[in-house]
Amino acid sequence: MSPSYDVPMGAALDEGRAALATGDVPIGAVVVGPDGTVAGRGRNVREAEGDPTGHAEIVALRAAAKATGSWRLEGCTLVVTLEPCTMCAGAAVLARVDRVVFGAYDDKAGAVGSLWDVVRDRRLNHRPEVVAGILAEESTALLEEFFRGQRTP
Repeated sequence: MSPSYDVPMGAALDEGRAALATGDVPIGAVVVGPDGTVAGRGRNVREAEGDPTGHAEIVALRAAAKATGSWRLEGCTLVVTLEPCTMCAGAAVLARVDRVVFGAYDDKAGAVGSLWDVVRDRRLNHRPEVVAGILAEESTALLEEFFRGQRTP
């Protein structure tokens, strides 16, 4: 039986919703440890902190590394509402997470199968498992609502 990622994706969606308060794109992420508990949480903070690397995945990976005391997040799962970009896919590889789980595909910048496939590139020394489409409708709806609001005069 494969594990259900609905609960951690729900936590990632909560993080994404929290990003709305700062005007950031509502993307959220959690890192789940080998024991099933959340080791790190993150949401987009690019606007809030003026940080170009302030993507939800980076924030969550940093929090998990701090909580575990190691940059090597072996046995961990990165769960994120939107398919990671090249920077975040690369960070997942470098952090040695066992798997990347995401909700919505990102046809414009996705690097876990859509536009690029960084995490499964055989030239790299680590290739996380990928699980896609978890609560994809909810993840997509959150993003569509945000961008619809950005375009409305």
